Amino acid sequence: VQLVESGGGLVEPGGSLTLSCAASGDTLSIYAVGWFRQAPGKEREYLGVITWSGGEAYYEDSVKGRFTISRDNAKNTVYLRMNSLKPEDSAVYYCSAGPIAAVIVGRSSHWGQGTQVTVSS
Repeated sequence: VQLVESGGGLVEPGGSLTLSCAASGDTLSIYAVGWFRQAPGKEREYLGVITWSGGEAYYEDSVKGRFTISRDNAKNTVYLRMNSLKPEDSAVYYCSAGPIAAVIVGRSSHWGQGTQVTVSS
């Protein structure tokens, strides 16, 4: 499955943004999908994951309550809604698909190319 992220851009602190992770080449509905980010000079950070059915989503404490992962399997797309954005949320955001255990530890073989999010006034 090929993954393409979109929706990144420049947003002011306190603003919101929704990222999309669109799949092609295979159905995304059989995979858990996770979101990660990487800021310059920092390690890749796991943000959260949604199960294949969309029935459950789990988040890291750093984004819990501000970020929401959802999916529309009919559209083969997973979303990351980001609210109350802070400058420290600036990073390249990636989605990854696969078995949930592999996704959570960043060892899935399916990754998108990333989309840049910049939070600045």
